[in-house]
Amino acid sequence: MKTLKHCLNAVLAAFFLFQCTGKTAEKGAEEVQETHQEVAMEFNGFESQIALGEHLVLIGGCNDCHTPKKIGTHGMELDSALWLSGHPAGSPSIDVDRKAMERKGLVVTQVFTEWVGPWGVSYAANLTPDPTGLATWNENQFIYAIRNGKYKGLPNSRPLMPPMPWEMFKFMTDMELKAIFAYLQSIKPVSNMVPPPIPPVGVQ
Repeated sequence: MKTLKHCLNAVLAAFFLFQCTGKTAEKGAEEVQETHQEVAMEFNGFESQIALGEHLVLIGGCNDCHTPKKIGTHGMELDSALWLSGHPAGSPSIDVDRKAMERKGLVVTQVFTEWVGPWGVSYAANLTPDPTGLATWNENQFIYAIRNGKYKGLPNSRPLMPPMPWEMFKFMTDMELKAIFAYLQSIKPVSNMVPPPIPPVGVQ
């Protein structure tokens, strides 16, 4: 009789333990799901800050100017090996009559990393986390650069040059700009010292 009683007690104990463990596991799963939902809400539905930043960089067209192009099976294609590394150092300059272009208000580009216009010549910057790019920048500098159109995000530095559309990008939220900076700091560093802009012919 005692043995039967012990067996019943053991079965009941196991049952209650299973119930408690099951509820604990279920509660744990709910908490994990809630955490994922909170993160997704925090980053506009994306799983992380970097994922949101990548999305914004892609839809913002940053690669149009900041990633060099190469000839592929479909014509001009982004060179993934030089992702967001800016105008390749040492590339031959566009051969145009700059004085005539400035007088007529014309603008020309070669592969979208070098631009010639009335403002002079500008080159797409290296946005990778290399010392020749954004490695020495901090988040506040990046936000200041986009908000105020200032090179390196420094108040006394030169303006960001055309065609960089900072006048539109400045309306991004702090969350969006922080996400973009986080993404840019996560990509492959590319050593590429982009040349400085050249002033118009008339002021050289």
